[in-house]
Amino acid sequence: MKLSYKKLWVMLVERDLKKTEFAKKAGISSASLAKLGKGANVTTDVLVKICEALKCDISDICEIVSDEKAE
Repeated sequence: MKLSYKKLWVMLVERDLKKTEFAKKAGISSASLAKLGKGANVTTDVLVKICEALKCDISDICEIVSDEKAE
């Protein structure tokens, strides 16, 4: 099982936010943004910052998927 951040990318498109704009607004590093882009693990602190910046719940930005579906 792993986390999928597809919901986050859809939300950014819906809100017309570029990834770099979003990272600055959320106060996350470019390294964390790169990890999100690759579907890698990030800290819960990063996820909380994202939720605060976008005023949403964690379930709005990620979901747990099976390893087969994640690929």
